[in-house]
Amino acid sequence: MNSTNRTVVVTGVGATTPLGGDAPSTWEALLAGRSGVSLLEQDWAADLPVRIAASIAVDPATVIPRPQARKLDRSAQFALIAAREAWADAGFTAKAGTVTSAAGAAGASVDPDRLGAVVASGIGGVTTLLDQYDVLREKGVRKVSPHTVPMLMPNGPAANVGLEVGARAGVHTPVSACASGAEAIGYAIEMIRTGRADVVVAGGTEAAIHPLPIAAFGNMMAMSKNNDDPQGASRPYDVDRNGFVLGEGAGVVVLESAEHAAQRGARIYAEAVGQGISADAHHITQPEPSGNGIAHALQNLLDATDLKPAEIAHINAHATSTPQGDVAEIKALRKVFGQDVDHMALSATKSMTGHLLGGAGGVETVASVLALHHRIAPPTINIDNLDPEADADVVRAEPRALPAGTIAALNDSFGFGGHNVVLAFRTV
Repeated sequence: MNSTNRTVVVTGVGATTPLGGDAPSTWEALLAGRSGVSLLEQDWAADLPVRIAASIAVDPATVIPRPQARKLDRSAQFALIAAREAWADAGFTAKAGTVTSAAGAAGASVDPDRLGAVVASGIGGVTTLLDQYDVLREKGVRKVSPHTVPMLMPNGPAANVGLEVGARAGVHTPVSACASGAEAIGYAIEMIRTGRADVVVAGGTEAAIHPLPIAAFGNMMAMSKNNDDPQGASRPYDVDRNGFVLGEGAGVVVLESAEHAAQRGARIYAEAVGQGISADAHHITQPEPSGNGIAHALQNLLDATDLKPAEIAHINAHATSTPQGDVAEIKALRKVFGQDVDHMALSATKSMTGHLLGGAGGVETVASVLALHHRIAPPTINIDNLDPEADADVVRAEPRALPAGTIAALNDSFGFGGHNVVLAFRTV
């Protein structure tokens, strides 16, 4: 099919996060306003300036058989768990084969040549790389795992998900720091819209809770050092915010052409309207303070789709809890949407999950889609004193009901290097 204007829909969601081992438990915790951040108890954390993180809620070793887990970096383990959930949630029961509808009726088969996978990671198999280097130094060459290279490759998670479902239309791994997961989903939308695929499994994953990344981020002054109050450390938009909290996990969605989903009677969560992408061209780590780069991504989204600002009822903000980044995003929203921002319920879910880096866009897409599906926006926790520059309708303390009718939600993701990605979803 060579159409360039196909409607794309979300038919499955999956996640494993610091809040829960699947999408439903993660969603329930988000609505409850629970934090997944805790004090790191490993011996290696004792001397670090940052001793807190949002570690995964369910150990992947309890989900993936040990022989398979030994061949997968932790980031790939997370991706595989989330992808399997999303695949099953979409009604698919076999590898590029027969599917069932949400109601359990027989559905159409999936042509593997029309099935893709796009799974991103901002850092890739960093724990494998560092751990195997320790093995090399301490135990010698012969003890290095023969699986090291496929485990440390940034495309390892995507490759393993592609193998799991039998994807042959293309398997891709965008690497754009903390915007990677969102860029993967945007790429997947375009694969379907332009006719390269009918179904794409897409999302982001990250597993970087390790002394080296934590030490490096800490020395950059990018992370909160509020070790005495782990659950209160991630505080987007609060005047006392002092950096992000590192998290780990994965979020994956199944995207389909609307025609393909209708033919098999699939349950549809939302329409994937499209993406807006830009770059700041400002600094390798600092956001452009006026929000101009983000504003360009927002405007590019509007220009490339039929989305209207008045439709946007919810925003899952990037909002990592850094002094500059949180405000730049608000400025950008105001530049593009003006007073329409006043009716957009804005949630900063990193206040609960921590910052999953390349996995953030995947998990926050799942949250955005479920917010539309259930018509409720999760709260932002830990805001004791709202920054006056956070000039938006921030959802605080309690979830917020979203309006009836056709509404849309945005998922914002920005990364080191000045990468800006905005995804839009709409009720169906």
